[in-house]
Amino acid sequence: MHYIVEKAKSTTGKAEGPYRCVENFDNLAREDFEGKDTLDKLFEHAVQRFGNTDCLGTRELLNEENETQPSGKIFKKLILGEYRWLSYDEVDQIISHLGSGLAALGQKPKSTIAIFCETRAEWMITAQACFRRNFPLVTLYATLGEEAVAYGLNECGATHLITSTELLETKLKVGVIRGNHIIYVDNKSIRRTGYPEGIQIHSMQAVQELGAKPDNLSIAVQRPQPTDLAVVMYTSGSTGQPKGVMIIHSNLIAGMTGQCERIPGLGPKDTYIGYLPLAHVLEMTAEISCMTYGCRIGYSSPQTLSDQSTKIKKGSKGDCSVLGPTLMAAVPEIMDRIYKNVMNKVQEMSYVQRTLFKLGYNYKLEQIKMGYDAPLCNLLLFKKVKAQLGGNIRMMLSGGAPLSSATQRFMNICFCCPVGQGYGLTETCGAGTITEVADYSTGRVGAPLICCEVKLRDWVEGGYTSQDQPHPRGEIMIGGPNVTMGYYKSEHLNNDFWVDEQGQRWFCTGDVGEIHPDGCLQIVDRKKDLVKLQAGEYVSLGKVESALKNCPLIENICAYANSDQNYVISFVVPNQKQLTILANKNGISVAWEEICNHPAMEKEVLKAIKEVATSIKLQRFEIPVKVRLSPEPWTPETGLVTDAFKLKRKELKNHFQTDIERMYGGK
Repeated sequence: MHYIVEKAKSTTGKAEGPYRCVENFDNLAREDFEGKDTLDKLFEHAVQRFGNTDCLGTRELLNEENETQPSGKIFKKLILGEYRWLSYDEVDQIISHLGSGLAALGQKPKSTIAIFCETRAEWMITAQACFRRNFPLVTLYATLGEEAVAYGLNECGATHLITSTELLETKLKVGVIRGNHIIYVDNKSIRRTGYPEGIQIHSMQAVQELGAKPDNLSIAVQRPQPTDLAVVMYTSGSTGQPKGVMIIHSNLIAGMTGQCERIPGLGPKDTYIGYLPLAHVLEMTAEISCMTYGCRIGYSSPQTLSDQSTKIKKGSKGDCSVLGPTLMAAVPEIMDRIYKNVMNKVQEMSYVQRTLFKLGYNYKLEQIKMGYDAPLCNLLLFKKVKAQLGGNIRMMLSGGAPLSSATQRFMNICFCCPVGQGYGLTETCGAGTITEVADYSTGRVGAPLICCEVKLRDWVEGGYTSQDQPHPRGEIMIGGPNVTMGYYKSEHLNNDFWVDEQGQRWFCTGDVGEIHPDGCLQIVDRKKDLVKLQAGEYVSLGKVESALKNCPLIENICAYANSDQNYVISFVVPNQKQLTILANKNGISVAWEEICNHPAMEKEVLKAIKEVATSIKLQRFEIPVKVRLSPEPWTPETGLVTDAFKLKRKELKNHFQTDIERMYGGK
């Protein structure tokens, strides 16, 4: 008989839940350290405990070289030195001076301040300075696109913007900039002309020096309350405009309490490598948690992460090799990249080596399934693979999009470390569920964290109910102190948030889940049209479709994207007249069905899609890369659209299943 260890169970005994983690069944956790109920108190507590130990590290830039590729393209390569560390005490002092300097420049408590910057120590230092002085921090990430950044800056009304020289000169066109003060974080020279009148430009160094003046330092600091706004985090909106999620201090404290409980032994012996965008809730909460527990953070970027990374000069070391992190967060796309790299290397091995690798891989897979390890295989076979990430990784956290089973297994086996897969949203502070370290099943996202509970709501239209067999299914709702306060200046969008009779906040995620007998969650479908690609970019299928309907060759279109892929594909009902004319021009005079099946015509339609998409400024990742032309129109009779001619995504997906597999290369 197979024994099931319950990780979470329903508090009502009903199949729809709510489900709570068995360790904290009676009440949800709100804080990790008693009385440390705001982010500034959390950091001060860490400074008292870890004062002179390493806190934030950055590699020294020794040199930059231009390397000409065989194609004639020029790539910039970096030669980087060792990590230079700031201790907790040093970071504390910089935070104090920076906060004082911002106040001296007119920044007021409870007034928003914006940051638009790459992941680096200065980002976290700025955030901590803002938390301490109750300046709500508005975060925007670099891939949002120019219009979205302009929209966010305009909506939040911040008068002070913190950025880097590179973003200032490439992404922030003059018209985007609102407010009075721009502070750039790096020590590069910058052109100060050409900005609108009234805008002052300062280096972060200068603001710190201003703040260190005794007159400024002596002014009392107004601290935040747990209910004060800590962060307004902009995320891609499904309606086109980004939405700012309002996160108060107590939300973040609760969310991180839940996350940290799933990372056993987090402490001063750990080193975390920070390279994902800090404007995403996953990275921000992971880094604040590390600082809370005395775990040092070394900064990196996707282009310098490993020895093979694009900006690392051949023969010199990537960040992982130099830092030797014990913890890292990764989005599935990065793990898939590692997986492909290693598998390509395996293919290049001699027949004997390749056979040994496969035997060892399969043997260890069997051992892991039974709860054992294979130390000899680790030593002989997987040590080299493990060295790619510095050789010390003890746990990886995956979030942002579903991780394929093959990649998750591969990471478990070759990197000899568990991969904790998490599920959460900006709206729930990144907290929802995380798998336990010892859970080697794949495809699931674990039990609810100790700070929240998960409930299923029937979605009859989609065919998901709590009475489904073998397991209850439905739209996932997350409740608890980690559920944020709604969208900034957008009350009309707050329909997905609600408060129950006990006063607890809930968020309807729009994702469809299934609860396994042990209380763990699996994500099975997406209720809304918003799909997150593998690299974490959101694509609103509806937005893509309405944009591309402007194309003269297109009668109807359905965009489709798989979360474990990094591009969008499409099914198109072409305009028969227009496409036939084009076919004849190309010397293709065949029946309509054959025109639609002709590769040359697919190419023509893709070309037209690209032209329209570029003219309406769709982002690169939103543009369909492949197309299947459908000779029959979609009518309500075909069952592919509703009576109001709205697309039925599920039916279209089933109808074109073989084409989807073909367009995604059989993956």
